[in-house]
Amino acid sequence: MTEIKNLIKPKKIKKGAHIRVIAPVRSLKLLSEANIKEATDRLEKLEFGLSFGKHVNEIDEFNSSPIVSRLEDLHAAFQDKEVDAILTVIGGYNSNQLLQYIDYELIAKNPKVICGFSDVTALANAITAKTGMVTYIGPHFSSWAMKYGFEYSIENFMRCCMEESAYDLASSKEWSDDPWYLDQEIRKFIPNEGYWILNPGHAFGRIVGGHVRCLNALQGTQFWPGLDDSILILEEDAEINPQLFDRQLQSLIHQLDFKGVKGILIGRFQRETKMTRELLQKIIDTKQELKNLPIIANVDFGHTTPLTTLPIGGSLEIIAAENAKIRIIEH
Repeated sequence: MTEIKNLIKPKKIKKGAHIRVIAPVRSLKLLSEANIKEATDRLEKLEFGLSFGKHVNEIDEFNSSPIVSRLEDLHAAFQDKEVDAILTVIGGYNSNQLLQYIDYELIAKNPKVICGFSDVTALANAITAKTGMVTYIGPHFSSWAMKYGFEYSIENFMRCCMEESAYDLASSKEWSDDPWYLDQEIRKFIPNEGYWILNPGHAFGRIVGGHVRCLNALQGTQFWPGLDDSILILEEDAEINPQLFDRQLQSLIHQLDFKGVKGILIGRFQRETKMTRELLQKIIDTKQELKNLPIIANVDFGHTTPLTTLPIGGSLEIIAAENAKIRIIEH
């Protein structure tokens, strides 16, 4: 196994921990009062204390807030000794606006769990790249408002952010791609067919990635997390289609350090993307650079629900075989 060097692991959170909610992407104002209450109640029921960044309700024409406001809340959350962990409100498009202004030394000196997904991919991978601190791709604060079908998400968040031991990542029994936040009582759940083995093999590496286009946005910058000895985790949302996913994946393959990739996990695609197992397999098969990499798809992360939590900068082992296995080692 490859040794993961210079890794800073935030202290695991416990029941009674103080969680700060910040909006480094889009504003809390986007959430309904009912869903804010549902998320708050869910977290408090699990015995977490909750507070909100000073600027979370600011909102502009981009449904976000000024860079200075988002930075102030991010820095305050890491600086506050009473705060044990940080949840981002929701995703969006612009967390990369913050990257050149972040006080990475402050973060490195005050390591804490920070968790979110989608556009938070840029923020999480940049923090890990600049500090060596593990960050987490997992539920936003808004995700915790989900009344039904959220048990798998809770279980995996707790395993990844609250426990020390390695564990196997099992598939959820069912999944959903409905706009649950609009009407919590009208839900459609689909039986999960399990992992798709696109390329067989066995690999171990440190975790890099998340939302593909957000990761692409770091290419060629000082915030690129590097791909040496990595397991790439890749997911997309309903704005993409198979052709666009192919292009973005090819862009990653063109990175000079792509030869350091040991394996790939691909999150479940939303139905609107029109991605099928057959199309995804064809995309993979057309790329010679992927020929010897173990690749597992239809994993429970991305923009469908439920979603697991994965540690960026941590490490995992994948066995892409008939009895597929994904094991989170260091988190």
